Amino acid sequence: MAIEGFDYKEFAKMMSSQAGELVPANFNKMQKDYVVKTLTNFTLLAGEAVSNDESLHFNADQAVFVTQIIAEWSFHKSIDLVHSGIMPEHWDGVMQKIAFTIFEIAKQAIQKNIPQDKTLQLIEHHVDKTYKEAIADLEKRGIISSEISEQAARQSNIDDMARQVQEQEEELARQQAAAQQQQQAQQAQQQPQGQPVQQGAPQNVPSPVSGNRDLKIKSIAMVLKLLDQRRVNAVLKQFPPEEAEAIQRYVKTPRLEEQVDINTALSCLEDLKKIMPKKKKLSQDNVVHEMDKVFNKHDMEEVEQTVKSERPFVKRFVSQSYEGDYYQGMPLQVAKILVNYVKDNLKDDENNGQG
Repeated sequence: MAIEGFDYKEFAKMMSSQAGELVPANFNKMQKDYVVKTLTNFTLLAGEAVSNDESLHFNADQAVFVTQIIAEWSFHKSIDLVHSGIMPEHWDGVMQKIAFTIFEIAKQAIQKNIPQDKTLQLIEHHVDKTYKEAIADLEKRGIISSEISEQAARQSNIDDMARQVQEQEEELARQQAAAQQQQQAQQAQQQPQGQPVQQGAPQNVPSPVSGNRDLKIKSIAMVLKLLDQRRVNAVLKQFPPEEAEAIQRYVKTPRLEEQVDINTALSCLEDLKKIMPKKKKLSQDNVVHEMDKVFNKHDMEEVEQTVKSERPFVKRFVSQSYEGDYYQGMPLQVAKILVNYVKDNLKDDENNGQG
């Protein structure tokens, strides 16, 4: 029996169209077709399974959640397989294990009323585990070499995309700083002699969500819907309270992606990055100094506990910070978010201990 308000075929068609726009530009036709076809097939299978299993009693929002998570991870992990060095005839076997794992965890999490951010964390952990176990099995059976196995295990398109976004933001921040300096120099030259140059924020700086405010807020919320609540809070701190509140409302809005065209959303987010106000200058020394403050208040074991389920590069960042060094593989903007993430976790632990 179909779920009212959930057309899984249309949903799969929409996700497939979006995937086609986001596949890496350097992929050849076979590789691009594999990513899009894999996402489409698993989205259809998941949508059909959810719709036909009356024992689940899922509503439309729950059906969309399960199906969308499978679609998104199918996209990321199929890209990882293309980059892995594993021969294409073995890709489907790995992807089938991943899709089954996601479906079962998401289904059980909904039935047990586990919060969505916790569900996302569980799914990410088990996707990574299943992917690496499948690769290890291929090596054990002699299908791939240990070198290919290591190369495949290192792939993480979702982390690569996050780093690329941060690097782009750093470059935009540098460009913005240079443009602002040039503007101030021009204003100084045009200032009448003897009249002091006014310092402070430049005039007529637009709000981060000026223009089509509602559309831009929805676009930001679409990105944040994929993150757990702690990471969402870290991003929202960078917005004025009224805008943060509006974004938060949309983050909780079911099926938000149907209200915003993907190309329009991407365009809005690019505009947003260009006009975001520049924060105080980041440096590696400043980041290490902030982490040093954390270590002065908390034991290393406590800090390690907060990142025990995070990616290896996060743990390396913490370890090298403890030694007074900056982990060079970490973009500064990502490092800043991590510092706040660690602080927030430790603060929550302190509050829970007091309670």
